[in-house]
Amino acid sequence: MYQSTIESNVISYSNSFPVTFSHAKNATLITEDNEEYTDFFAGAGVLNFGHNNSAIKESIMNYLAEDTIIHGLDMSTTARNQYFDTVAEKILKPRHLDYKMMSCGPTGTNAIEAALKLARKYTNKKNILAFSRAFHGMSLGSLAATSAQFNREAAGVSLDNVTRVPYVDQFPSVKASLNFIKFLLSDDHSGVDKPAAIILETVQAEGGVNVAPKEWLQGIREICDQFNILMIVDDIQVGVGRTGSFFSFEEAGIVPDIVALSKSLSGFGLPLSVLFFKKELDIFEPAEHNGTFRGNQLGFVGSQAAIDYFVDNDLMEDVKSNEKIMQHELEKLLQLDPRIMVRGKGMIWGIDFSLIDPTITERVQQECFARNLIIESAGSQDAVLKLLPPLTIEKEQLEQGLNIIYSAVREVISGSQNDIL
Repeated sequence: MYQSTIESNVISYSNSFPVTFSHAKNATLITEDNEEYTDFFAGAGVLNFGHNNSAIKESIMNYLAEDTIIHGLDMSTTARNQYFDTVAEKILKPRHLDYKMMSCGPTGTNAIEAALKLARKYTNKKNILAFSRAFHGMSLGSLAATSAQFNREAAGVSLDNVTRVPYVDQFPSVKASLNFIKFLLSDDHSGVDKPAAIILETVQAEGGVNVAPKEWLQGIREICDQFNILMIVDDIQVGVGRTGSFFSFEEAGIVPDIVALSKSLSGFGLPLSVLFFKKELDIFEPAEHNGTFRGNQLGFVGSQAAIDYFVDNDLMEDVKSNEKIMQHELEKLLQLDPRIMVRGKGMIWGIDFSLIDPTITERVQQECFARNLIIESAGSQDAVLKLLPPLTIEKEQLEQGLNIIYSAVREVISGSQNDIL
């Protein structure tokens, strides 16, 4: 693999996948040597619509063919206005969501920064309640709400004004989790300042694919209402169809106060992030939260085309069908070792080896790569193999990828048992 002599050591994914990629289509990555790899990584959740989705690419290419606006800050442009109208008509209106929409800086962490600032400004409170194994971004505000010690230590400064609570799966029941949070908020000796907001992921992706029950999400909504706290849903990695609906919280029948979206939002891997919030929260003064690239015109064009593709192709039916395939095939792994844990929703799934040996995950990942499958790890000690294939993957390729995983796990588990013997 080629690496420039001037490139920093901070790069990471090229260490896991030491080849040079040059082309890609849907769920296939192609190297400079024309070797094909199946992609179960999808740009860490950026490519829900696959690499170079033809319909989205056509819209972007048509836009580029004219001298259209490419950079526009938050000025009124044709692309911006058409995009906001499309979101209102095709996403918000059918779901009866009466949200205002804000275009943030280009990445997800900026949307989270905006969400936290807005919550604090609206409530005049500083504290935020966040969860263990959460990932919300790498800039200082979002990093304060992120739990991974490795990431937090790189900040070099205090990461304050966040109270950390164990995620729901770390309690014996949903009721126990909700009761603990109620205690923190109601007992005058809990030592916890009343927060401006509770921020959560309905499925903790980087945290190890931990899926929140809908009863818990409903309970958090009730707690927020009871204690006048804002509910922020970080849908950056598991939104835009990943869990089987455009927003991941739809199945729970709740309406968060603030929702952050990015990653797959542009449909084409282009930087774009937005914030949705209830109308009464529209209190930022003009330019109070801004950024040079908060008006990514190509992102607007791509996202509008992606929404059209999402609706016109009934993409969620494919996701629900693929969910059954993934669950069925992954549960076969339990036959190899009953200590393997499999969990997920829609088209995000995790294989957890922590009860056996967390180091198995890296070996399985490397074995998958040797068999031309791109996949990453997540969770505590990187003990979880995380599956994020494009939502548009062909079923034959999906099944081939799942077969590679099974073979890789069998090979590594067998080798580990032999080592013990």
